[in-house]
Amino acid sequence: MKQMILTSIGWLGVILCTVGYLLLSTKVIKAESRSFQLLNIAGGLCLVATAVDSNDMPNAVANLLWMFIGVYALGRQLRTQSTVRVE
Repeated sequence: MKQMILTSIGWLGVILCTVGYLLLSTKVIKAESRSFQLLNIAGGLCLVATAVDSNDMPNAVANLLWMFIGVYALGRQLRTQSTVRVE
């Protein structure tokens, strides 16, 4: 049962990252959009979980970095928006 749940989480991660890239590539969303960053963060987190479970540490680290890049970009975007609103 645990393995089935982790496999499902992994597939969800693949879907989220792929949908984000597809929407970006077809110009439905922009790289700066919250949607794109949230898809990358959630997808990366799902992929980290399955990589850690299977002891695939290079994959886990790569997806963790991918996820944190999204967190950084989203945080930077939110700080910029709050600064613009204050002025």
